[in-house]
Amino acid sequence: MNKKNISIIIILSSIKFIIQWLGNRNYGFHRDELLHLSVSEHLDWGFMEFPPFIGFIGKLSYWFFDYSLLGVRLFPTLAGVGILILCCLIAKELGGKTKAIFLAGICILAFLPFYRNHTLFQPVAFDQLFWTLGFYFLIKFFNSQNKKFLLLLGLTLGLGLMNKYTMLVWAFGISIGLVFYQKGKLFKNKWLYISALLALFIFLPNIIWQIQQHFPLLTHLQTLSENQLEDISPLAFLLDQLEMLPTFIMFLLGLSGLFLMKKLKAFKTIGIASIIIFFTLWILKAKTYYVFALYPLVFAAGAVTVEKLLNKKPNWIYAIPISALLLMVYFIPDLTPILSIDNYVKYANLKEQNDGRIELTGDYADMFGWEEQVRLVDSVYRNLSTTEQKNCVIWGENYGEAGALKIIGKEYNLPNPISRHGSFWTWGFGNKNAEVWISLGNEKPAVDYAFDDVQLVKIITHKYAIGEENGIPLYICRNPKVDIEAWWQAYEPYIFD
Repeated sequence: MNKKNISIIIILSSIKFIIQWLGNRNYGFHRDELLHLSVSEHLDWGFMEFPPFIGFIGKLSYWFFDYSLLGVRLFPTLAGVGILILCCLIAKELGGKTKAIFLAGICILAFLPFYRNHTLFQPVAFDQLFWTLGFYFLIKFFNSQNKKFLLLLGLTLGLGLMNKYTMLVWAFGISIGLVFYQKGKLFKNKWLYISALLALFIFLPNIIWQIQQHFPLLTHLQTLSENQLEDISPLAFLLDQLEMLPTFIMFLLGLSGLFLMKKLKAFKTIGIASIIIFFTLWILKAKTYYVFALYPLVFAAGAVTVEKLLNKKPNWIYAIPISALLLMVYFIPDLTPILSIDNYVKYANLKEQNDGRIELTGDYADMFGWEEQVRLVDSVYRNLSTTEQKNCVIWGENYGEAGALKIIGKEYNLPNPISRHGSFWTWGFGNKNAEVWISLGNEKPAVDYAFDDVQLVKIITHKYAIGEENGIPLYICRNPKVDIEAWWQAYEPYIFD
């Protein structure tokens, strides 16, 4: 690769990093981030909601950055920068020149959902990275026929499965696509099967863990289907793609180019795989963002297609994407918090309600209120006698509250909390003989069911917090009237509710 192309990639990657970095420092932890960091305190080969990779990365963030907001969010940001670099490299492998490489990088910068995906500490950013890396190694193999890229493909698949189970859809699409590669010739290559065995070997510990835990993945998927995915209409899935019209046009150009452009026909395998993946996710009623992992590959193909179509009008190749990027810039504060909360409220033209609250978007609202909850729990805990503190259990209703108490609570030296929600349930109920229980977020019927002595301390409100975390109760509970262990075990069917 020449110096000009390297310079383009470095400049675009730096822009991506700076924008994400500016957003990473603001507001607070998102509730999902608190869960992902909490599991890193209980490293295992799997968790009730997801595979183990995010827990390992969370442990790294603790070792290197002590759970600082900037440090934690550095990891998805680096994944995002890696995706941009890979998109440019794929464009080159597909036969693109300097303009295609530039256009591929601009597409990543202009694709608004990536700003959200590469801010939050979630498996999503790493899922997109593994999909893109897998496509890159597959294309490198097509171009070189070097078996090492098949092995790297297997390594990527294995790690991707340990991060997010949607990697199975990627593998399914690739498997179908390879049927059309040189009339299925690759299926006679032993290195393809060695690659598959490598992926299976990496993924095997999680399979064993799922078996030992009676496949919580299936229960979680059923709950997701009933509570979230069932409401996703096929039309909405498509309309959500159209919300990012400039980049979706590039997506369509890339997909069509893989079948119609002479320059790209050698790579129709990945075009077929992309279509299979897209429609599989659509049929499964997947969340819209699941398919975004496919976009970097198709953006790269689109960049090569546009470069070829406009080879006689080279200035247009720069003018069109830069114009599209400038149109998107205004909306970036909606996806990553580069603005302070006061400036964002003005930018979004949000109005204060009669109760003094301001309704933020779901993601931003989920970043507020946790610190205040922990601080209040700490004040209650410190007012207990020394004996009571030693015999106290802190009980969070959901994984957000429990995660805040676990991660932010480290600054206050609070005891590890318990919760009956998701993975927290598997970590147990603490001291069943505790004299005092501090309950955060549990409603009165729940605490009255388990305790004779229930005292309301405060109803917690917050100007910006999401609705379900506004107006939540804080109780001090004493004298359990149930067998705590039996009460805990009986809740197992409801841990994903």
